[in-house]
Amino acid sequence: MLRDTIKTETITAMKAGDKPRVAALRLISAKIKDRDIEERTKSGSGNDDAMVIDVLQKMAKQRRESIQMYEDGGRTELANQEKGELAVIEEFLPQQMSEAETRAAIEAIKAELGADGMKDMGRVMGELKGRHGTQLDMGRASGWVKESLS
Repeated sequence: MLRDTIKTETITAMKAGDKPRVAALRLISAKIKDRDIEERTKSGSGNDDAMVIDVLQKMAKQRRESIQMYEDGGRTELANQEKGELAVIEEFLPQQMSEAETRAAIEAIKAELGADGMKDMGRVMGELKGRHGTQLDMGRASGWVKESLS
């Protein structure tokens, strides 16, 4: 399980004395524990790895946004720290689909669902997330679905 891999990597980084990596891995673990607490109140538990990947994707998105803001503000030291954390987070994410692969998946789903306009965007996005959610940046995919349906 992905959760166990993160724990093992944390221990390895601690033994190696890699403080920035340990800090990033502890952030990941804390976010996963936060999500566990949220999930306790909901009924039923889904796939654990899917939940961990969702947490990691959100963390990666936050880091990318922070990097952009820090670079725009001339805070390169903070941007570099965020880049280091992002690199650690991305190690645990599955390989992301390329733009061409994503567009092909969108077209296949459109054909299957018979989607032909913006009114079908929710159905296409739902199916896309269900099939490829862990391998996609849904924000970018949303733009491509809009483009494809208009």
